[in-house]
This record gives sequence, C-alpha cells and structure tokens, in this order.
Amino acid sequence: MTKRHVRPYGDTTGDGMIQTSFTLPVPHGPRADGAALQLANKMGMDPAMVVHSKPIGPDFTFFVVYGSVKHIVDLDEVRVVEREYPLLSPSEVNSVVKKTLRRKLVVVGGCIGTDAHTVGIDAILNIKGFAGEKGLEYYRELKVINLGAQVTVPDLVKRARTEKADAVLVSQVVTQRDAHIHNTQEMSAAFREAMGDRRPLLVAGGPRFDPLMSAELGVDRVFGRGTTPGEVASFLVHALSTARAG
Repeated sequence: MTKRHVRPYGDTTGDGMIQTSFTLPVPHGPRADGAALQLANKMGMDPAMVVHSKPIGPDFTFFVVYGSVKHIVDLDEVRVVEREYPLLSPSEVNSVVKKTLRRKLVVVGGCIGTDAHTVGIDAILNIKGFAGEKGLEYYRELKVINLGAQVTVPDLVKRARTEKADAVLVSQVVTQRDAHIHNTQEMSAAFREAMGDRRPLLVAGGPRFDPLMSAELGVDRVFGRGTTPGEVASFLVHALSTARAG
C-alpha cells in the first residue's frame, strides 16, 4: 500500500535530506559560503552544508547545498495529469490508424505568434525525433505538415482546414508576459469560431506549460518538458479512437 505522507530520503528513510543548487552574485570565498548557508536556512534547510562551491567569473558563485528539511509531502494533495492511455510502438500506432480511420491521420504543427523556437515542435514532428524515438514523420499512416516558426493563427486555421487536419500541434517556448498562454488561447478560440465541434484535436506543448492547464487554454491536451513523439502519437490515436467510438 502506498504511503500518504512522505519525507525526502537521503542517508536513511525519512531523514528529510535534500540537495539543491543555486548561484549568488557574490565573489567566491568564505563570505559567499556563509551567504549560501544563510539562504539555505531561510529556505528551511537546517542543518545545511555547502558541499560544493565554484566561482563563475569574478563576481558570482555557484553552490550545491545539502541539508535537512522538516516538510512533509501529502500525496493525496498532489494534482497531476495521469496518462490514461497505453504507450504504443510506431507499428501499433500505424495499425490503429489504419483500422480506425482507414486513411492517414493528418497532423498540422508549428510555433504560433512570434515564437521562433522550433526545437520542440521539430523534436515531435521531424523524423529524427527525440530521446531515441523517431518523430511523427516516421509513422507511415500519419501525414505530417510542419509549418515551422512564427505561424499566425489565421494561417494555422486555414491550413488545418485545407489539409482536413485530424490534429493540430502547437509549440510555445517564449513565455514573456504569458505570451504562450495568450497565443494558445487565441488559437483555440479561433478554431472554435471557425469550425465549432468539427475542429481538430488541439494539442499544446512547451517547457513552461502545466499539463493541468488544458481547460484554461481551451485545448484537448497539454504536454510539458521531456515529452516524446511516442507519447504524442499514442495520445492522438487514443483520442481519435475514443471520439469515433463515442
């Protein structure tokens, strides 16, 4: 049976030991170490030890601090999005698409707004993939259209309609003034206005997105940092198969 209340584990069970790292704008030396310990104490680490300090230029110091905290984690209060679908191999994804749709699953993707960072969307869509997994272009039963960077919302909607997209994937890395949130909300609103209930699946991804934000953003799924192409492909076939069965 899973415990409800847990504490960090360092040397012995429940000792509350944690390790953290940070940088202070203080020249390397004893005064910097003392400043790091003061910060650690204010963070609730007591006792704390500076186990590593390294100068970063003449005016900054990087620290690794090890110490004990008294905080307890209540697992019943943890709120996350659990994966409710199985992870499928590319051949399994292809098989489900062929059986369910009897045509290729069409995916349109890109970075919307002024965001020019295509690393995330390319990791999911391009055949080279990410984390040892091939991207969606590798799946023979998927037709992938990668629009690249700085795609306007009207252009995205227009292309999705032209291609009769089953799914639209947008990546957002730039987060100044919550641009990633505003852009994604604008995108989802545009699809609802243009296509209503016949809109494609809308998927947003980026390192600063919280998977719990899907309702707030108006999309069907949010993927965060470290998402692999296989996770996205498995979600797409799961969601489309569920929708057709319903």
